[in-house]
Amino acid sequence: MVQRYLYCMPTAFVLINCELGEEEKIIKQLRNVDEIEVTRIAGVYDIIVKVSANNIDKLKEIITNNIRRIEKVKSTLTLIVSNS
Repeated sequence: MVQRYLYCMPTAFVLINCELGEEEKIIKQLRNVDEIEVTRIAGVYDIIVKVSANNIDKLKEIITNNIRRIEKVKSTLTLIVSNS
């Protein structure tokens, strides 16, 4: 029997609420980060970001330093993907 080991990179989805009219500026900044995929959405949140990294510490660092610290980001909601 052959066992397969799949390595799944730590991944999170981050919902972003930003100041009115600042969505495109924030999206432009986010697209400069290699580990991030970004999409504008409608509803309670303005932007959704998928973040993948080599380890959980790098994932947290990207979310903290490259998303939450952007000027005009009002709030975020982070959803860590469970691979179990």
